[in-house]
Amino acid sequence: MNADTIRERHAVGQVTDRLSQSFADRYSPSQVDRTVHAIHHRFDGRPIREFVPVLVERIARDELRHSTPVPG
Repeated sequence: MNADTIRERHAVGQVTDRLSQSFADRYSPSQVDRTVHAIHHRFDGRPIREFVPVLVERIARDELRHSTPVPG
């Protein structure tokens, strides 16, 4: 694993932490984690990675804001 991949994974972990706090009243941390990681995987194989964490956060925040929480 190269340094850029490590930085990206760390940044996506921070996204998960921020969104878990922001949506703690609606979603469990594991639900937020699953959402963030599913969105992150949408970018697999894309050559330009610099903005992936920012895009993941924006998309995940929008999805969490507009979806109905599922119990559990």
